[in-house]
Amino acid sequence: MKPTMTPAMIVARTMLAGTMALSLGSVALAEQAQTGTVTQVNRLNGTVAIRQTQSGTVGSAPGAAEEFKAPSASLDTLHAGDRVSFTTTETSGVKTITKIDRQ
Repeated sequence: MKPTMTPAMIVARTMLAGTMALSLGSVALAEQAQTGTVTQVNRLNGTVAIRQTQSGTVGSAPGAAEEFKAPSASLDTLHAGDRVSFTTTETSGVKTITKIDRQ
């Protein structure tokens, strides 16, 4: 005997598929290349603070540095004052660098 799907099950399955598609799209948008200047490297905690380059009008005040988790291998070559380009992801409110390159 083959089980049949009720209309409520079909609606639930469709909504779940739509939610999954939207969440995958937002993850892809989160991985965008950014640039900035390293302000602090904490090798013990595995974090790096980066002040992102401001895009906009000339003379605008720079933003505050933001702290990111980073792979320890990446931290070995970084120093405060280095200009970097980097890619991040955010999971459960924790921003993690997935790729970082000195400029």
